Amino acid sequence: MAQNITDEILRQRNEELEIELKKSLEREERTRRELEKTTQRLYVVEEAEERLCSQLGELEAEALDHVRLYRAQIRSLSEQLSQAQTLLQSINSSSPNQFIKVGY
Repeated sequence: MAQNITDEILRQRNEELEIELKKSLEREERTRRELEKTTQRLYVVEEAEERLCSQLGELEAEALDHVRLYRAQIRSLSEQLSQAQTLLQSINSSSPNQFIKVGY
């Protein structure tokens, strides 16, 4: 009789352990699937980051080109304005009676 009780206790404990093992394996499988999904999302994010960095670099280069062009235009316009002022001053100083002086 004692052997039957011991066998029953061991059988129940074995069933409990099998249930716990099954739950543990299910949790492990869920965790593995979540890890795979997270890894895939990370890959997508890394790819997007690389594309954004590339696009940012292109935009920075384009912006720098625009800045250089605008600076060149400003220098050119400043030189033209300076030449025009010099011309007006020379005209005003050589013939003061024929022209109206321009003030700045």
